Amino acid sequence: MNILITGATSGIGKQVALSYAQQGHTVIACGRNSDALAELEALYPKQIAGVRLDVSDADQTQQTLSTFTNLDLVILSAGVCEYVDIERFEAAMFERVFDVNVFGMMRCVEAVLPNLKSGSQLVFVGSTARLLPFTRAEAYGGSKAAIQYIARSLQVDLAPRGIVVQTVSPGFVETPMTDANDFEMPMRVSVEFAAERIIKGIQKKSTDITFPTTFGLFLKFLSRLPQSWQVAISKRF
Repeated sequence: MNILITGATSGIGKQVALSYAQQGHTVIACGRNSDALAELEALYPKQIAGVRLDVSDADQTQQTLSTFTNLDLVILSAGVCEYVDIERFEAAMFERVFDVNVFGMMRCVEAVLPNLKSGSQLVFVGSTARLLPFTRAEAYGGSKAAIQYIARSLQVDLAPRGIVVQTVSPGFVETPMTDANDFEMPMRVSVEFAAERIIKGIQKKSTDITFPTTFGLFLKFLSRLPQSWQVAISKRF
């Protein structure tokens, strides 16, 4: 397969790129860190082509990604996380998070969508954080909730073209992003585990790839409770 992955220089995106390269697929690894891209290319020079890309730059994203015309799979994994300081509430922080997590992904979709064909797969990496009103997660969780809704609508609108739209909803994964967290992260899994589950889910064309299973099912159950109950439960976390 010809696979394009954004956010491929760190965390989940990087491990998924490595795993697909190990399987012999051709991977276009996109990210902002030139050194990390060079390392990926050095590990798998025949399978991985590194492309420097900042999804917050609309012109660069369009000019770069629109050149790839034979893609079987696109995985949009680039993302950032910032937590709200309720005593110093900052609207600009929401702009920063949404600019990458939502608008950055939409810039990528705009660039690649005209070149996707019937049978191509478009995968959005979200988060189980969208399922409950977690403390301080207004920006991050809100951005992931937005992506989930957009992806589901795209699933409807792209069905006539035969394009498969999938979402990934990870729990806590051992990445540089979660290493910065200062709170307990139940059922945290390795990035290798995450990549394996994502690749299996993509192969099965699962609508939403959620892991770890127990954690995901627990949060999905809580998300179906009355909103007042959800807030009360989140206050206790």
